This record gives sequence, structure tokens and C-alpha cells, in this order.
Amino acid sequence: MAIDDPVQGIESERPTAAPETAPGTPSAWSSLRPLVLRLHFYAGLLIAPLLLVAATSGFLYALSYQAEKVVYRHELRVPVGDRTVPLSAQLDAARAAHPDGTVTSVRPSAEDGATTRVLMTTPGIEEGKSLAVFVDPYTAEVRGELTSYGSSGALPLRTWLSELHRHLQLGEPGRIYSELAASWLWVVALGGLLLWTARKRTSKRAMLTPERGATGRRRTLSLHGSLGLWAVTGLVLLSATGLTWSRFAGENIGAVQDQLGGATPVVTATLEPGAGGSGGGHEGHESMPGMEDMPGGADVGADLAVVAARQAGLDGPLAVTLPTDGRGYVVAETDTQFPVRLDSVAIDPANGMVMDELRFADYPVLAQLTRFGIDAHMGVFLGVVNQLALAVLALALILIILWGYRMWWLRRPTKERKLSAGRAMPRGAWRKVPMTVLLPLLAVTAMAGWFVPLLGVSLLAFLVLDGALGLLARSRTRRRAH
Repeated sequence: MAIDDPVQGIESERPTAAPETAPGTPSAWSSLRPLVLRLHFYAGLLIAPLLLVAATSGFLYALSYQAEKVVYRHELRVPVGDRTVPLSAQLDAARAAHPDGTVTSVRPSAEDGATTRVLMTTPGIEEGKSLAVFVDPYTAEVRGELTSYGSSGALPLRTWLSELHRHLQLGEPGRIYSELAASWLWVVALGGLLLWTARKRTSKRAMLTPERGATGRRRTLSLHGSLGLWAVTGLVLLSATGLTWSRFAGENIGAVQDQLGGATPVVTATLEPGAGGSGGGHEGHESMPGMEDMPGGADVGADLAVVAARQAGLDGPLAVTLPTDGRGYVVAETDTQFPVRLDSVAIDPANGMVMDELRFADYPVLAQLTRFGIDAHMGVFLGVVNQLALAVLALALILIILWGYRMWWLRRPTKERKLSAGRAMPRGAWRKVPMTVLLPLLAVTAMAGWFVPLLGVSLLAFLVLDGALGLLARSRTRRRAH
């Protein structure tokens, strides 16, 4: 399997390029470059189809947030009324519309003209999803119902695109595709960065922008490299954040995060047994007026739970998880736009007192960074700005991939183009790498392969296949010689 050197012949077109080192004194980079080039080219050629699917589906997903507002406008928006009805009345309306369902949580209307979203478990709803019933907060009229998925409340359009991006609508087995793409994305991106920045140029402008006046493959390389330079940081971050919830690498990342004390904390909503449903008081918070004589085991209701949460300082959009056996209300802020409002409190359903509270500012730094990274990957961290940035980054990756394949196509080894096919990058480039560079490189590669298993397995498979094809080629050469 001899693929042409994707850069060989291009550098010879640059008379202004200076040699990388003096003759007879090769640098570490000049020895390492053929290895990086071979890895970047083969990985780009073989993994690019997966990256292209991920980038295309990611581009559509980034736009789906705004598309949902148009497609589901009837369910999401209502005319603004004079006053809202109690949250309990809105919950009753949702229950009346779906008597076979069980309400698990509710997201009260967060702004004028927005509906309240009541989440229910009902027969026929897939595991991990909920039935979202949309209620007019001014009239308690049910506006409709849709399947909802995830903490961001994805509706059917965004859910379908999300599942296409995550596993190609194939379920758990399909997650191999997205994890393999994420595992290699940072390798391809950083390899391309090394190759592009190490080229000799007459000016820095030639690194940052496409070369003016270039034609053919030289122009394509210029577009491929300069756009890759601008996109590389975002691509590496997408790879890292995508791996955090992958099947295999995600487990390793989670274990390391836990060992470093960066696990995401949760508010404690467990009720004390034998206390009549009361979890006791919380320092700094008194029971609300008129509730002191409420009998044990009673439920203050969602309205007063929200009041208690507001008194505790939660002033952003809320999600209220209803109490279950042994657990009280959990009221959490859901504003992921910077500065985030993600505090949460647990409310005793018997007396409306705050049993526990958790401030996002008290999260471990690593847990905060993880939350920021995942939300940014999903497009909810900075709202529309985040979504547009993701769409631009996805589009950039699509163009980089297409230009990469065009370079390969322009230099394809066909009989008609034999003279311009270029010399193939020979095998065994690692033998020319100094041991002081090769040994640390092997150690880092082994660690990365262990920590990101699909990267390690696929790299090993490539090396075995490439070695077998090399042996086969040498065997054929010997037979011809005899």
C-alpha cells in the first residue's frame, strides 16, 4: 500500500525555501517529519470519512437549536397574558391530558411568552426520554406534547440529529464510529499543525492565509493548511470534549477525574427516615410563613418549592424535580449561558425548608471545566454564539477534508499521470528518528493508545496491515529479481 507523499514535490516548487538544516546535520524534526507525514496522510485518508459524517451531522445539530424554535413554535410560544396561573394548576392540566403518565419534573416558563414544560414518564416512551407536555402558563391550556431527551431538553428534530451524530441511528454499536472519529481527530489536527508550521516560508502571512496566485494542487494545499491552522484549536477541543462521554475513553477520563477530585457533586435530597418526611432545617433558612403547623408527610407543592428556591438565591430559569419516596424536591437552575447560573437546592416537601444547597461556584475546578467543555460541545454554553461557532468549525472541517482528498486525487498514481505521481513516502521512517526522540514518542503513543483505546487498537491494526503489505511487496520484488 504505497500512497504518494502528499507534500513531496510541492516544496520543490518554492525556490525561496531554505534547507531545514545544514548539509550532513539533520535535525530531530527532519528525521521525524517523514513519520508524522505518513501518519497524518494515512490517518487523514482512512479516518476522514468518519470525520466527514461527524462534521456534517454536527453542523446540522448546531443549527437545530434555532430550527426547533421555528418547527415547534406552537408548543414553545404563547401570547403573553396578564398573569400566570399557579404551577400546580399547570401540572394538573398536564396530568389530565395524560392520566396514564407520571410527572417527574417541570420547567416553569422562563420568560414572557414561553410555555411551561412538564416532563412525564408514560408507556411507550423510550428509556432515557420523557414526554414533554407544553402548558400555557397564563391559561393552563395544553399546547401539545413532544418527546424530550437529555438535560438540554432536545425535541424530536434535535434528538434525531443528535443520535445521528452520536451513533448514526444504530444505537450503542454505532457509538464506535463517533469515538473512533474523536480519537483520531486530535492526532490528525496536531500532525497537520506540525507539518504546516514547519514549512519554510518567505513571510508569516503565507502561513495564516492561502497563497495568492497559486494554482492546482499547490493552491489546494495552501487552502487546506491555512484553514487547518485557524481551526486546529477548536478541533482539538471538540475531540477532547467528545471523548468525555464516549464509551471506552470516557470511562478512563471519568476515572481520572474522580481520582483528581473533580467529580461533579450533586445536591443531597434524601429525607431523614422517621422524621415524618421532614429533612430538618438548614442553617440560614427559616420555614416559610404559614407552614409551621403543616402535618408531617404533607407536600407543600411545586409552587412553594419554587418560592423556597428563589428565597435561597436561585434567580435563573429553573427545573423542578418532584419528590419521590425518601427524596424531596430538587430545584436547579438551568442557565448555561455565561455567566452560568447552575445552583441547586433540595426542598423538604413537608415544610418547604431548604435541606441542602449546592452552588456552582463550589464545584471543583475540574468539574466546572468539564461542564463548560461539554456544554460548549453541545452548543448551549454561549447560546447562539456557541452554536454559530460550532457550525463554522464543522464547515471548516468539511472543507479541510474535501481539500485533503482533492490533493490525494490530484496526485493519484495512474498511468496517465505517472510523471507527476510523486515519490511515495517509504516505510521504515521511524528508523531515522534519533533514539532520544523515538523512545519518548513510543512511550507517549503507548500511553495515548491505552487511555484512548480505539486509537490504540486502530493504530495497531494499521501498523500490522502496513507491515504485512510491506512484506508482501518485498516478496514480490524478490520474485521478480529471480
